[in-house]
Amino acid sequence: MVRPVQRNSLIAQVTTMLRHEITSGKWPVGTRIPTEPELTEMTGTGRNTIREAVQALVHAGLLERRQGSGTYVLSDSPVSGALATHLAAAADRDVLELRQALDVTAAALAARRRTPDDITTLRDLLQQRRDLAAQGNHEASVQADIALHRAIVAASHNALYVEFYDSLLPIISTTIHAHADAHPGEAPHYDPEHERLVQAIINGDPDQASREAQQFLTSLIDQLDG
Repeated sequence: MVRPVQRNSLIAQVTTMLRHEITSGKWPVGTRIPTEPELTEMTGTGRNTIREAVQALVHAGLLERRQGSGTYVLSDSPVSGALATHLAAAADRDVLELRQALDVTAAALAARRRTPDDITTLRDLLQQRRDLAAQGNHEASVQADIALHRAIVAASHNALYVEFYDSLLPIISTTIHAHADAHPGEAPHYDPEHERLVQAIINGDPDQASREAQQFLTSLIDQLDG
């Protein structure tokens, strides 16, 4: 005798399917997932099932709903996702000070461990950041800025640093956007600071790289206090 599929079981199945799209990397951290109608078509289920499956992943810290924009991948790990959810309520200064502790050490490690591929990535992202800022494309330049700092952490070749930094990315992005909205047209691009930081890493100078990262983030904290 065939038993009908229980609704809760169906939600669990769809939740597992969506979680796999995230953890497999098909939906990378920071990207927007397909829309509700698209997910309905992909899974062959109803909208209510999709809503509850997505909500389960929001509670797990893997997804984040953004009003008027869509649903985005917050993390590909339940552990770092839960951490990201906790950090979402942190004060801007606390986030910057946490970044200061992480970015300074990561910059020094990157200067010691960067590979030719890392150098190419850093140069490309630095140029992309510079070009987008010059074009006045604020949203894209913010994303390029975040990608550059994440690439520096990745060049440290410390997997734990990268995972922890990824858990910070949503709140870092929120902090940058909030500051820009509060000071329209006033936020400096910090192009020289980023160029010196990247060049120190390329030169393999860990002391200079850590100093540049320290000075840059200290200036952000000072600006926040001002």
